Amino acid sequence: MSCLQSKIEALWYRKNPLVWLLLPLSLLFWAVATLRRTVYRLGLAQAYRAAVPVIVVGNLSVGGNGKTPVVIWLVEQLRAAGLRPGVVSRGYGGKSERYPLPVSEHTQAAECGDEPKLIAERCQVPVVVAPKRAAAVEMLLHSGEVDVVICDDGLQHYALARDIELVVMDGARRLGNGHLLPMGPLREGRSRLQSVDAVICNGGEPQPGEYAMHLAPATLQPVGAASGHPPISGSDVDALAGIGNPARFFATLQQQGFRLASAVGYADHQSFDEAELKARFCERPLLMTEKDAVKCRHFALANWWYLPVNAELPPTLATLIINKLKDAKNGTRS
Repeated sequence: MSCLQSKIEALWYRKNPLVWLLLPLSLLFWAVATLRRTVYRLGLAQAYRAAVPVIVVGNLSVGGNGKTPVVIWLVEQLRAAGLRPGVVSRGYGGKSERYPLPVSEHTQAAECGDEPKLIAERCQVPVVVAPKRAAAVEMLLHSGEVDVVICDDGLQHYALARDIELVVMDGARRLGNGHLLPMGPLREGRSRLQSVDAVICNGGEPQPGEYAMHLAPATLQPVGAASGHPPISGSDVDALAGIGNPARFFATLQQQGFRLASAVGYADHQSFDEAELKARFCERPLLMTEKDAVKCRHFALANWWYLPVNAELPPTLATLIINKLKDAKNGTRS
């Protein structure tokens, strides 16, 4: 993690009176965000309404909160209910010459972003990336392959109408100091939680009315062409994490019994430098997140491994979502 990131963490997640120096900028951010939402709420700007139900999985705070595992869980639940989900995303960290961009096995993470690539590989569902989510949804619908759309992130993207809103919250960091950007980590005020369909608490202690989420580690998988067996509990390993909260991943590895000789945090969605990684992580086995692995597959060393995680959520949440989808399809969409 960079020095700048560390300083931001200190401002947002620890008591620091220096944040009040940023009050004018936070007031400006609040004014712009409030105006934008009000424009769509009053119908002064028309939001795109898809012909099928749309579920948004988002958050109030910046940084990693665990949205991608929730999207994967949601795909599995919808499939189990007989539905055909597809996923749209902004594609942060990717840069393509054309949009909307369908994510295929040949699409590189550098084009579509690491999270869409991960979802497409893991779930084997249609995934489309575009800065304008409406364009991505239209491409999904044109294919005729989906009857429900999941929007990965985009809670604040009011240009896309939605039927269900799910907010994922880091249970340990919660809402930080509770201030809006840049004083704090919030994109919208905490009152926004009152208008969503469900709040998912990833780790920590859920508050009343929140759904508890646990990330269950699976079996280590090779990033590229593996040589030999993966390291076992008690082994000395290196670790890297280019996610919003690297400390959570490192703690998970330690809970699995691994001894971290080095643990290097990178910025969320950061592109990796092949030469730098190979020079730094060449002696011991290297463990990384699945999100990092999709960016390293084409140059991974034989002793690089990634740890998949699966979101565990109560069945009552799946029931709530399916019932709301039935209401939407029966013509009671808001």
